[in-house]
Amino acid sequence: MSTEAETVRHITCVLCEASCGLEVRLRGPEIVSIKGHAQDPLSRGHICPKGVALQDLHTDPDRLRRPVKRVDDSFLEIGWPEAIDLAADLLAGVQQRHGRDAVATYLGNPNVHSLGALTHGTALPRALGSKHVFSATSVDQLPHHVVAWAMYGHQFLLPVPDIDRARLIVLVGTNPMASNGSLWTVPDFPGRLRELRSRGGRLVVLDPRRTETAAVADEHHFVRPGTDATVLLALLHVVLAEDLARPADYVDGLEELRVAVADFTPELAESVSGVAAEAIRELARDVAAGEAAVHGRMGVSTQEFGVLCQWAIQCLMAVTGNLDRPGGTMFSSPAVDIVARGLIGRGHRGRTSSAVRGLPAFGGELPVSVMGEEMEGSSPAIHGLLTVAGNPVSSTPAGARLSERLAGLEAVVAIDPYINETTRHAQVILPPTGPLERDHYDLIFHTLAVRNTARWSPALFPRGEDQRHDWEIARDLVQALARKRGKRLPLRQWLRLRVSPRVAVDGLLRSSRRGLSVRTLARTPGGVDLGPLEPRLPDRLHTEGKRVLLTPPVLVAGLAALRARLPELRQAAESDDLLLVGRRHQRDNNSWMHNSSRLTRGRPRHQLLMHPDDLASRGLADGSLVTVTSEVSSLQVEVRATDEVMRGVVSLPHGYGHRRPGVRLRHAVDVPGVTMNDLTDPARVEGVSGNAVLNGIPVVVTAATPRAD
Repeated sequence: MSTEAETVRHITCVLCEASCGLEVRLRGPEIVSIKGHAQDPLSRGHICPKGVALQDLHTDPDRLRRPVKRVDDSFLEIGWPEAIDLAADLLAGVQQRHGRDAVATYLGNPNVHSLGALTHGTALPRALGSKHVFSATSVDQLPHHVVAWAMYGHQFLLPVPDIDRARLIVLVGTNPMASNGSLWTVPDFPGRLRELRSRGGRLVVLDPRRTETAAVADEHHFVRPGTDATVLLALLHVVLAEDLARPADYVDGLEELRVAVADFTPELAESVSGVAAEAIRELARDVAAGEAAVHGRMGVSTQEFGVLCQWAIQCLMAVTGNLDRPGGTMFSSPAVDIVARGLIGRGHRGRTSSAVRGLPAFGGELPVSVMGEEMEGSSPAIHGLLTVAGNPVSSTPAGARLSERLAGLEAVVAIDPYINETTRHAQVILPPTGPLERDHYDLIFHTLAVRNTARWSPALFPRGEDQRHDWEIARDLVQALARKRGKRLPLRQWLRLRVSPRVAVDGLLRSSRRGLSVRTLARTPGGVDLGPLEPRLPDRLHTEGKRVLLTPPVLVAGLAALRARLPELRQAAESDDLLLVGRRHQRDNNSWMHNSSRLTRGRPRHQLLMHPDDLASRGLADGSLVTVTSEVSSLQVEVRATDEVMRGVVSLPHGYGHRRPGVRLRHAVDVPGVTMNDLTDPARVEGVSGNAVLNGIPVVVTAATPRAD
């Protein structure tokens, strides 16, 4: 053991949207402990198991630290100059042979958790110049952005529940007891829930599963997957029919909205969703009473009517006067305001479209559900792929089929620290430094936080001599691509790429009129408290005339598709058919970190959850091996009987299944199970946004005979 004295450092956890402040005790290069920082004004000492497991990620022998290239079925380490040159050769070569659009880019979720990826990584798809840009947004949250763009004029004007002052919180298809918020940075949700109750408040949850959040709610209503829109529209119907609307004077379209939702009664919602009509009426009246916030996430975004769900939620907040009010849903005032300063564009829809189905792009990205089909056929549109911190084989629809398509591409280049289900197809992998080896400032999640704070997180450890930060990889690859084309970067772009993320953030802070800089934040462990959320409307709106638009045609048009589906939804509600939904766990981090024994120990989490009555009606036994079959594929998994799911619903975890050939997790804990996304159909997308449909998937469950892996 080292005899060096212990030191204490304060950093940000970058593994999920909670962005908790951590206190790390070090003895030389050894981590002695990681715990929540009690003085952090946002996270207030909270920490989850993933934060403690940061040390496992740092020391993980499976994590790549130097570039590798594929030679036959193996990967060999190479130097950085060779790796960058090879990557540029592969990508530029495909574009020279087939055109700019022949190379696609896929951006994974960890990009928004890395400062360097945000400041420099976006230069990569711009340098490639292809219309084929995909990201995790369209398997996660695209309906939120489409609704914000249509109603508020900017795709990132995403109001969050002001839980610290609310009287009532209504959560639909979201599980912050496990996630500490999603598109809602709410660290220490359990503590904030206790405070809500101490002032007489309530938590109501609508979800087809009794999640960790539903289990501690004051009220939980099971809702049949894919029918949430009828419940949310019925809430609106009640508010408008009973003259409970109290919108601000900058809200337009109230009468048009009243007409649009007139036929979505609580009785109609009950007939398809299973939520009692009287419960809907009571909840609508409670929301209209004020200091109430409604929030919906994965469960409602990743379904057939995700845009309608998010539209109904925003309309409900606006017409009841809960939008932009303390205790309702509010917009943050971050020190670095990515919306006001134009660091993220407003958004646009339909400027380009996919070649096969003609699905529209949004904000410069095509729906990820079309990525595989654009690689198929005798004249495919995509011949090469660059992935950046993403694993679409595991996390996007029909991943097994996508894996086959990747194997046939001319070029695959990955910026990723692991050889996983996707990157195993790459000819070269460029690994960035890990979370403890790089500086961080939350450009995104300060914008979605329940309190206005600013926090600088310096790297805990220096990078190794042979390591590169993600911003340096992006810089060098952009420059190499320009050289391959015989061009020089414009001076302004060259200079921008040479500026480090620290310098870039320092400039943004110094010009924010908050009197902040990286240096001042670095001297303040946990960052500075800028106060509670404050009313920002109508000034923060980006619509013409700074109005909230309740009835944009692109959103209202979705009602016709829902009306057309109502007979089928009623019939399905009365049948014995099964619908598949996903689930996540506090100790999971999407498709990775499953080789940490700290996170994978304990009760197995991979099983198919199924109601005991559904098991009995099919002659199946708890714990048995079953075959789950969807429209596109089938898989085998153990089943667990539980009343945690409503009848007619089964559940598999998202992002499991690391047993594909070629995946190198040498020191991995054996995580059994499969990824539910092998069962999802890329042809099923949300009708307005094109977001992947990952919830409410019709499946058949039968007894299985064990088969060899």
